[in-house]
Amino acid sequence: MSALTTIKATSMKRLLPLVAAAAALLLTAGARAAAPGITGPTFALTAQPAYITQPDGQAVYSWGYGCTTPTGHTFVPATLSATVPGNIPITPFCNTMQVPGPTLVVTEGVQVSVTLTNALPASAGNTSILFPGFNVTATGGVAGLLTQEAAPGSTVMYTFTPGSPGTRAYYSGTHGDLQVEMGLYGAIIVLPNSADVPTCPTHSTYAGLNTAGTALVAGGEGDFRLSSTGAAYHVAGSCYDREYLFQFSEMDPVIHRQAEEQVAIAAAACTTSVTSPSCSLHVATEPYHPAYFMINGRSMPDDMDPNYAFEYPHQPYNGNPHMHPGDQVLLRIIGQGRWQHPFHEHGNHVRVLARDGNLIVSKSEATLLAGPLLFTTTTTPGQAMDGIFYWTGRGLNWDPYGHKPVSSDPNATLTCSPDANGYNTVQSAINYYEWCQDHNKPLQAAPFGDVAGGGPVTLPDPNIFANGAWFGGSPYLGPNATTRAVGPTGTTPPSGTIANPPGSEAGFAFMWHSHNEREITTNNIFPGGMMMMMLVDSREFVIDESN
Repeated sequence: MSALTTIKATSMKRLLPLVAAAAALLLTAGARAAAPGITGPTFALTAQPAYITQPDGQAVYSWGYGCTTPTGHTFVPATLSATVPGNIPITPFCNTMQVPGPTLVVTEGVQVSVTLTNALPASAGNTSILFPGFNVTATGGVAGLLTQEAAPGSTVMYTFTPGSPGTRAYYSGTHGDLQVEMGLYGAIIVLPNSADVPTCPTHSTYAGLNTAGTALVAGGEGDFRLSSTGAAYHVAGSCYDREYLFQFSEMDPVIHRQAEEQVAIAAAACTTSVTSPSCSLHVATEPYHPAYFMINGRSMPDDMDPNYAFEYPHQPYNGNPHMHPGDQVLLRIIGQGRWQHPFHEHGNHVRVLARDGNLIVSKSEATLLAGPLLFTTTTTPGQAMDGIFYWTGRGLNWDPYGHKPVSSDPNATLTCSPDANGYNTVQSAINYYEWCQDHNKPLQAAPFGDVAGGGPVTLPDPNIFANGAWFGGSPYLGPNATTRAVGPTGTTPPSGTIANPPGSEAGFAFMWHSHNEREITTNNIFPGGMMMMMLVDSREFVIDESN
């Protein structure tokens, strides 16, 4: 081990118990994520100032795009349940300022129009929106360096027709070093039209326990995919079961503080004349020392609270992915800041589908995917990436479903019928997509009844294992994972705690995080920053993406 590696392992060994403590609290929230946004094809946005919150207690002066009116929008995905644990209402909203801006969900081949109103402080000057990858026609406003701009209090309209599906960024094209830093950015999701779409499997609805708590029933889980076809592109390899959007960004609070102070000083001069030289900002954007690192405008642990949580009126989107074993999960990732963020999705590699809406296929066969498998997903500033992630448990060398034939536990007597690739693909089974080679192979060789106790699998030291002291939340999947994991000593391997939400959910938890160690802090406080938890839930746990 190199000196650098030793230092990192040592520092993580000190810090991971703190992450475990945080996760024990965080994972009880039961928050989900999806790819929430608003549909068009006509949008009316405004650029306004407001304060966004950070986990260290700071409220940071920022600028952001929002909806000109709070009502009249169609929110997606469809909401089937409007509550979180505790029956707290979750109502989608689109305030006049949010970071990131509203996710605009549009359709390939359908003309889109975006009207922007400049409600920033007059001293901020003009503002605009760039839509990279689209042929945009701008009407109204004044000529700027990159596009037509909206002067203070004025509007400009942008019109374009998406020519291909995919994920792309939008952001300010005026004083980008300041305005993008202040929060003027967002995402566009272009859904494929109905022409030449592949035949994709329907979203599985086999989640949900019957009243006896022992068998699956159909119709327990909603379909929260944005694409009605079930495909992100016009190839079968882009079929997916659920999707998440992650926008990575960073923030230097010194720049924001300068902007706030200068706006206050210039206010009097702007009241007299917006053309006065004193009605302007001269914010230094270099040197650049970001202290906050965010996913969808929030830092860990805030990014694990529900979408549209009332405590984040200007940061509506979260970052808390869930999936079932075998789910094809579409990850939409955008680098929205000035730094490159190497993000690591624990549990598997990510197969890249496309970058900036450009599908990567074989040169000789246009229906075959040719994108790389990435250990970390690299996002250059302004670049978007679509990729597929899935988790199956293959290669664990033990049965993650805790099977052991005992009459007292029907869930532990399930069979495994391998397909040609070795997976159980009986959709109605709890252990759908179990790797059959490990079926009925207990976590430990001498189980205590239906409970683990003694060899042959030796779990790693929880302080140095990749996921810390909560080791995937549980060594088992399913509603009785807590029972299965408790040994004769009354403790839960490997650390004596299960950090999954109480009740029916006890799956594998994986920390997804930046591989820039500084970026997993919030103003040098760990854990924080560009981190989230991904949960692999057993099939009988219903993943409700509505919040």
